[in-house]
Amino acid sequence: MSKKTDIIIIGGGVIGSSIAFNLLNDGYNGSISIFEKDNIYEFSSTPRSAGGIRQLFTTAINIQISRYSLKKYMTFSHDMAIGNEAAKIDFKQHGYLFLSKSENMEQLDKQNRLQKSFGVPSELLSREDLLSIIPELNIEDLSGGLFCQEDGYLDPYSVMQGYIRKAKQLGASYINEEVESIITEGQNISGVQLANGDTYKAPIVINCAGPWAPELSSKIGMPIPVVPLKRQIIQFDIAEELTCDLPLTVDPTGVYFRHEGKTLISGFSEEVKPGIDFRWKRSFFLDQLWPVLSHRIPNFERAKILTGWAGMYSYNTVDQNAIIGEHPRLNGYYLACGFSGHGMQQAPAVGKGLSELVLKGRYETIDLAPLRFERFDEKELIIEGAIV
Repeated sequence: MSKKTDIIIIGGGVIGSSIAFNLLNDGYNGSISIFEKDNIYEFSSTPRSAGGIRQLFTTAINIQISRYSLKKYMTFSHDMAIGNEAAKIDFKQHGYLFLSKSENMEQLDKQNRLQKSFGVPSELLSREDLLSIIPELNIEDLSGGLFCQEDGYLDPYSVMQGYIRKAKQLGASYINEEVESIITEGQNISGVQLANGDTYKAPIVINCAGPWAPELSSKIGMPIPVVPLKRQIIQFDIAEELTCDLPLTVDPTGVYFRHEGKTLISGFSEEVKPGIDFRWKRSFFLDQLWPVLSHRIPNFERAKILTGWAGMYSYNTVDQNAIIGEHPRLNGYYLACGFSGHGMQQAPAVGKGLSELVLKGRYETIDLAPLRFERFDEKELIIEGAIV
């Protein structure tokens, strides 16, 4: 069985749905078919993320992307409303805080100056300043930090559903079937083959399949340097509450923590073998998180694990940044993958950028060309220093 559509998007998570929404919102009047194999998004990367949104990056392109995306999230509830029903995403602008020891303060100062050049209201803090944000913080081995009050965290599942509902309202079709392979004809894309045997023809296919994107691309001889890596998050409670709501705080060790309602969540980019794995373990908290947490904030010494989960980073093994744009060796084949944990917070800008590229053949709002696939061969890598 073969059907025709104008644009195929593989993956209906936050990236794919943002692209669909932006295309239709920008006036595209063709048909858009989004293929999402997980109809309840149980294993989608978006709802399994920590939900952070920050501008505290070290490269110009990532700062610009996050600044645009943050502004969109500030008006998201209104922009994605359906009728009188707002798209609530529980966006809490409690800030983002990177803690630092003395050897990293010079680098933070450099980052701060770059961020300010793009209008980010980031602040370089002294050791004593940190206590005004987290009074219980152990600062003995710290020299300061980098903070942005505009940043914060939100409910990633609600963001994804907001995009999905709005995209559907504008005319996008969501098809809960698995894409088995991409179909090509010479140097052109021609559609996709589904696991159920159906074929959909289209001159444009956008690969937003997250952890499954590299396998699909490899099948057509277009390998991308992306692997799936498990990332665990643990939700816990403490006996003695903190004085203030926490910013999303990143310890010098890489362990991060923030409030989740009255409870807390924490995670860390542990070294794991590539592969799809959604198992989480209590030992991850006890062995890797709790020693750091209890040292940093005494209140964390008496902690109780409530639950946990694991999600997938689509990890770019070369420079840990997204791969965005049309593939140079296959006409009509677009990539939006390899976000390395930044997909949810970069989705608004990526959706807008790919809409412009598809409809106009060029970027207008933000030049996403630095994230093109060709950068790997051209040795123009984007080396981001603030990877969490």
